Amino acid sequence: MPRERGGGGCWLLPALLLLPPLCAPALAISVAAEDAKEQIERLVSQESEKSGKSNKINIELQEIVFVIQSQSNSFHSKRAEDLERNILKQAEELGKELPRVLLIHQMDRHDGAWTILPLMHDFSASYGRNSSWIFFCEEDTRIQIVKLLETLRRFDKSKEWFLGKALYDEESTIIHHYAFAENPTVFKFPDFAAGWALSIPLVNKLANKLKSEPLKSDFTIDLKHEIALYIWQKGNGPHLTPVPEFCTDDLNSYKAVHCATMFSNFLPVCGDPVKKEDIFVAVKTCQKFHRDRIPIVKQTWESEAALVEYYSDYAETSIPTIDLGVPNTERGHCGKTFAILERFLNQSSSKTPWLVIVDDDTLISIFRLRKLLSCYDPNEPVFLGERYGYGLGTGGYSYITGGGGMVFSREAIQKLLASKCQCYSNDAPDDMVLGMCFSGLGIPITHCPLFHQICEVTFCQEIIFRLIHTNKKIGKIPFSIIRHLIPDDRASKI
Repeated sequence: MPRERGGGGCWLLPALLLLPPLCAPALAISVAAEDAKEQIERLVSQESEKSGKSNKINIELQEIVFVIQSQSNSFHSKRAEDLERNILKQAEELGKELPRVLLIHQMDRHDGAWTILPLMHDFSASYGRNSSWIFFCEEDTRIQIVKLLETLRRFDKSKEWFLGKALYDEESTIIHHYAFAENPTVFKFPDFAAGWALSIPLVNKLANKLKSEPLKSDFTIDLKHEIALYIWQKGNGPHLTPVPEFCTDDLNSYKAVHCATMFSNFLPVCGDPVKKEDIFVAVKTCQKFHRDRIPIVKQTWESEAALVEYYSDYAETSIPTIDLGVPNTERGHCGKTFAILERFLNQSSSKTPWLVIVDDDTLISIFRLRKLLSCYDPNEPVFLGERYGYGLGTGGYSYITGGGGMVFSREAIQKLLASKCQCYSNDAPDDMVLGMCFSGLGIPITHCPLFHQICEVTFCQEIIFRLIHTNKKIGKIPFSIIRHLIPDDRASKI
């Protein structure tokens, strides 16, 4: 897994088991606003005693363009709008003009806006002459404006800078295509949750380069790593410069006073967890995995699910599995997945609002999923999981990668099947076909980093051991992980 630079602690996705919930985004924002307000008042008072210093702060504030990496789903868009209001409220305390705050989902002229690089031309054209920095952050990033200004002043805005909280791979990983295999720690990439910044000279350079050299990779898998690679340009561009003030500490941490940014890294909860009976779990399997994979599911998370069925190419009553009449395929499983969707609509209770489809080697916490789903409206067409992209630089589409689990609202499935969009073959990649279908319907993919497709061998071993032998006290792990994409014979060690 990626590690932070320095401390050597494992950097994991922001999901904590049984931690206090983030009850309402507005609460965290109000706390940040009060803290920032006190700091602003104190610093402005100090600065005003020195000739013209407060004016310098205000001028510099107008030179920053804030870009929130937002999503169009109602839950996520509201969180992004709350953050926008918080930024503007802090800025208002300084007087003068307010900074520009952009929401990615409102700039979404094509499905690839979330990958950032396709927007470089727009950033350069609109802000290349009258701004100094583009500052990116996630919807749950919390920003102390005065501290951010102090931090950015340390860097010459006329030069090319790529700033952020540095992560690195402790060992080469499949998700990064084994980049820097000899010493993966040498390559740093930004933790988006802490915020990251590009100086305008670098933005202009990237915009010009993208005109002559369009993005070559067909797939977008780990955006933060891929952006860092593109900026690095095989050593011809800048490395990421670590900024200690870009933090992912909690708002109430003793470290917060030294941070320009923080992160609300609790599992979001927006009310009572959804009922167990509101989630139907479909497990995709086949006969050859009945003996080695299904027992792990039954020993770990199956008991958390009220409604679960196993779909196979062979009906085995001892499990039991259900044969959908779709033959097993070695690669994609589109035919089986669409058969599951149809069965859910036609045979399950019409009151069950959520369907989760997982593979037989996916580990998932139903307990935390119930909490997460309290934030989403099942009356909206929701398609939720870990987002990947295909061909986004040339008009492609986003999709939820199937290995980490796919969550559908009943409304999304109804719209999908009514559209007659379907598999072009039984062995087509189901997750990518679903991405194409939902893209054609104008239904956005909703990304959540609490779902995760690939884990490293030792990490998987530890989680499975804890789930089976330590009463499920699994600590700080992603919502879901998958094992089958681990390459070569190392997979047999799990």
